[in-house]
Amino acid sequence: MNTLLMTLMLTIMTYEMPKLPYANNALEPVISQQTIDFHYGKHLQTYVNNLNSLVPGTEYEGKDLITIVSTAPDGAIFNNAGQVLNHTLYFLQFSPNPEQKEPTGKLAEAIQRDFGIFENFKKEFNAAAVGLFGSGWVWLSVDKNGKLHITQEMNGSNPVRSGLTPLLGFDVWEHSYYLDYQNRRADHVNELWKIIDWKIVGDRLK
Repeated sequence: MNTLLMTLMLTIMTYEMPKLPYANNALEPVISQQTIDFHYGKHLQTYVNNLNSLVPGTEYEGKDLITIVSTAPDGAIFNNAGQVLNHTLYFLQFSPNPEQKEPTGKLAEAIQRDFGIFENFKKEFNAAAVGLFGSGWVWLSVDKNGKLHITQEMNGSNPVRSGLTPLLGFDVWEHSYYLDYQNRRADHVNELWKIIDWKIVGDRLK
């Protein structure tokens, strides 16, 4: 491949894979290395590659992910941008040794205000995750007034579409859990709480 073509290709590759702050096997047994290798290494990489090939020459060229997901009509650009944004937030909220295993400070106060005790919040969140029909995501988000919301988002959508700021997201597409849990989505959802670093989630509220 000639140098000019390589340069042009690098110029349009503006969206990048998030760098994992842990090894591919570090989240075991909650999420196996095999799942990380496929989910992060193949599924997310495909969304990033697709987005980089779709955006050049469109009105979304040079735009950040949140702008694209907030404004793009349903279609290939929206779907792939949504999944890049979703997965970036998803993979970066985990830690094999969470600095904070439960919410603290402002986030803890908001959860107590809007959902009651932490266990009530988890119960509502789990119900939304298990009850979502088909493929999609469940998010804890905050609106402009500081109120928290649990939302179900189909396919690659994200709460930014509704003017919300996403804080915590669970992926309930089958590719996120089937290698480890087969059809037991509820087991997958229950286990994810063990690897959430609530410091990271809380920092997203600020």
